[in-house]
Amino acid sequence: MNTLMSLSNTLKLIFPMSLLSLSINTAFAENAETTKDKETTEVIEVVGQASQVDLTKRFAGGQVARGGRVGIFGNIDFLDTPFSGTAYTSNLISEQQAQNIGDILQNDPTVRVTKGFGNFQEVYMLRGFPVFSDDITLNGAFGILPRQFIAAELLERVEVLRGANSFVNGAAPGGSGVGGSINLVPKRAPIGGIKNATIGYDASNQLSGAVDVGTRFGDANEWGIRVNGVLRDGEGAITDQKQNLSVLSLGIDYASDNARFSADIGYQDNHIDAPRPQVTPLGDVPEAPDADTNFAQRWTFSDEQQLFGVVRGEYDLDNNSSVWLGAGFRSGDENNDLANPKVNADGSGTAIHFANVRDDSVYSIDGGVKTEFTLAGIPNRLVLSGAIVDSESKNAFAFADFGGFAVDIYNPVQITPPVTDVFLGGDMENPTVTEKVNNKSIAIANTMSFVDETVLATVGLRHQSIKTQSFDATSGVQTGIYDDSKVTPVFALLYKVSEQFSVYGNYAESLQPGATAPNVSNGLPVSNAGEVLEPFTGEQVELGLKYDGGKIGATANIFSLNRPNAVITNQVFSASGEQQSTGMEITVFGEPIEGLRIIGGGTYVDAELAKTQGNADEGNTPIGIPELQTNINIEWDIASLPGLTLDSRVIYTSEQYIDTANTKELDSWTRLDIGARYAFDIGDTSLNVKARINNLTDNNYWSSTGGYPGANYLILSEPRSVAISVSFDF
Repeated sequence: MNTLMSLSNTLKLIFPMSLLSLSINTAFAENAETTKDKETTEVIEVVGQASQVDLTKRFAGGQVARGGRVGIFGNIDFLDTPFSGTAYTSNLISEQQAQNIGDILQNDPTVRVTKGFGNFQEVYMLRGFPVFSDDITLNGAFGILPRQFIAAELLERVEVLRGANSFVNGAAPGGSGVGGSINLVPKRAPIGGIKNATIGYDASNQLSGAVDVGTRFGDANEWGIRVNGVLRDGEGAITDQKQNLSVLSLGIDYASDNARFSADIGYQDNHIDAPRPQVTPLGDVPEAPDADTNFAQRWTFSDEQQLFGVVRGEYDLDNNSSVWLGAGFRSGDENNDLANPKVNADGSGTAIHFANVRDDSVYSIDGGVKTEFTLAGIPNRLVLSGAIVDSESKNAFAFADFGGFAVDIYNPVQITPPVTDVFLGGDMENPTVTEKVNNKSIAIANTMSFVDETVLATVGLRHQSIKTQSFDATSGVQTGIYDDSKVTPVFALLYKVSEQFSVYGNYAESLQPGATAPNVSNGLPVSNAGEVLEPFTGEQVELGLKYDGGKIGATANIFSLNRPNAVITNQVFSASGEQQSTGMEITVFGEPIEGLRIIGGGTYVDAELAKTQGNADEGNTPIGIPELQTNINIEWDIASLPGLTLDSRVIYTSEQYIDTANTKELDSWTRLDIGARYAFDIGDTSLNVKARINNLTDNNYWSSTGGYPGANYLILSEPRSVAISVSFDF
């Protein structure tokens, strides 16, 4: 009852803002932009419902798409989808000069971006639960994207699907994704082609360049090819933190009346020197240093090289049936030298030198058949699917003296790197296999239509076999294994009230492979390192409504979901009770007035620890989950000066606890970003000049805590940054 009253009160707070809010619905469609953001050309429209390959059109305003991938169901218009989601387009990515996935998801009121502890991997929080970058999909394929950084210049869409999704996507191999999933769609060649180059400069002395070339050919433009290249080098807004990035991708696609196909391959080399580390508080929360402060040792670095690719094809057997097949792979190498501080309230403390290497080999394949038929006067859409994800990770690590060396995050001092010879795991020059994950599943779902297809009822089951093995890094001896299967159901109902409104409800379950105990936590060894916990299952109930006004779209939902917790207590990794999240999400998007575009919304989450061991902290809020998040992003074209566009974005996040006892918390924070761009022609050349300032007021704050279950490390806010770029056709 208290939860419902709290939801009601929060609804009153958020709803007045909802007309200035953000988007829903997943997307898939379309075009690639020219240098003038408003001059876009269609790529390929959806052929029928639920295509596995084709992209759907953009919604009014071009920043959000009409629908997107809903796992085995394919790409569905948001009004026909009994789930919640938003798909962001390449228009928005380019307009905001986004560099990575986190930059794009700063627009989403249901997502907050944090980082892993022992690396610089992005982590995305949805509905109070993390989505690791390992568990992002590329065109629906799990585990094949670079783990720590993904260049935004490669992407046509970034699609967020909210809520438990183990039926529609299968169990995420990295063990996350309870509160949602993220799918990336590579760029496609537009009709008319594109030849574009961009030169960028970060006012903190980082240069970047990007080339985007694509064309279509064939008698009916059925073939497309697109090449993207990115270079970035120099110091960013954080003092002494330098990035050297090179990326190259190739995409090919084909579309005829009865066949659709896409293939993408990419290579990314990302190196960061002196990456600013996360900070673990030893007691009270220290005051946030200046946001441009770097308390990293200059000898620390993060380095990764990733080769990845995915293919997906679909063939129509007849007007009612089609088959599809998709496959992906990744081969990745990582090398890190780090020293993450643990500090007191006055900023003083210690850090331990830690080094690790990691090699990954991941393969993913899925396929299925979709058919439509009428039985006893009731239209049916039946989907059968199978999927396999197989991964193998090689790891080695080395620690220096666990006593560490003295640090001060307010007055950083550089030292000679301590020798990492105290605690060793494996051969740093030749790491051995430490983890294998093999997930297999078979799924069946049927959607029945009633009352002139205004009522859609979906029932589905997925049988998933999960095998997780862990091995000692030094001896290679198996230290843990889980090998079993689970059945994950889904039930969903959607009612199209009119052409503008639909209401929906769903029951879905989450399923993740059992988490493997890490080797270390907070710089200390974990006593049961390598132990594999049983798979985590959870339940979700969601009710929502959706509105499509042509120029403006909106969604609202309430949800409740739970899942067992994995925590580290006294350096022992174990399952401890469960986390329950109850909440509400509102999103608004579109172009309500010509030349005025909007993305915004709000999220309320009431999260609590339940059924804990020995009732410890039961009823308290888990670490790192804000109760309220709101975003407003407004963009407007200046009528008096054609070609000039201004935009502003406000992001608010409420307080977050850093301990399960709920005695210490991070302050709420607000961030303001602004931007401008001007598109014009010089002779036959189209140019687009863009400028952006993130964190305009240069606020200093801890933006998040604990991107890993049970951890409470702090992430310092990004400093004020100024980015300028010029794009031109050639």
